[in-house]
Amino acid sequence: MKTNTAEKWLEERIRKYGPISKLSLFGKPTVFICGQAANKFVFTSDNSTISNQQNKSTRMILGDRCLLELSGEDHKRVRDALVSFLKPESLKKYFGKIDEEVKKHLELHWHGKEQVTVLPLMKTLTFDIIGSLLFGVERGARRDQFVSNFKEMTEGVWAVPVNLPFHTLQPQPESKSKDPKHGERSYAIRDQDNVQVVTDKEIVDNVMLVMVAGHDTSSVLITFIMRLLLNDPAVFEAVLEGSKVRMLDCLLGFAEQEGVAKSKSAGELLTWEDLAKMKYTWRVAMETLRTVPPIFGGFRKALRDIEYGGYLIP
Repeated sequence: MKTNTAEKWLEERIRKYGPISKLSLFGKPTVFICGQAANKFVFTSDNSTISNQQNKSTRMILGDRCLLELSGEDHKRVRDALVSFLKPESLKKYFGKIDEEVKKHLELHWHGKEQVTVLPLMKTLTFDIIGSLLFGVERGARRDQFVSNFKEMTEGVWAVPVNLPFHTLQPQPESKSKDPKHGERSYAIRDQDNVQVVTDKEIVDNVMLVMVAGHDTSSVLITFIMRLLLNDPAVFEAVLEGSKVRMLDCLLGFAEQEGVAKSKSAGELLTWEDLAKMKYTWRVAMETLRTVPPIFGGFRKALRDIEYGGYLIP
């Protein structure tokens, strides 16, 4: 993964051993399956056959009560709580804040630069937005330390779980979290009777999951959208639609059309209604997700012996 050859490694494995093979991965016996039939099998199997379970290092860092680990009613309960926080009615409140972060990012890292490296900057941007919206951590020494700790944490997610002093992944004692009882960031975890619907540990584990998942997938998506726009002038022109706004402002500032750009006065923030007008940009994003998905695999655990493709998976 560090050399960006993981997909090639998997393709070579398929060429040698076919679409079903066994191996040891992260210190555990693993069955590797791929293809459309494999995806359908995994995503349509019931909870008595296959359950969510990530590799040990991921569980140690993100916890065993995040959505990647939960199944059945527990998964639905926690997912519903997260969805209520991320639904449009909630996101509308933070849209102006996101626009502010994007504008600051462009001023600091893009304007006046002859050459930039997109992916690291997109990771910076998505982290700044997550830190600001989820935790209220603004620019400064505290956020810089937050970034450093976060990078160290994500390196451990894909590490082999070996407990050695010099190793990337070292178990740490679990800290007790406090129940947030006020503020907009806590409303999604309580029902209409003000009863807490998810546990404190589920809050902590899923906040970390949202950080890691949102940070990596969004930054990769935006990076590949920019590559598409650079390599396909026709798509770029369709997104820009004759606007005099620079390409970076077009993509990262969400100004798709000349009409949107002209309707805003200097310094005026974009609105949810502006975003709704950017239908072509949304289609570009969806097509990019289809052709270059940010995640190319996932983990499950077989709860009983499974027959698949003529093989027995224990």
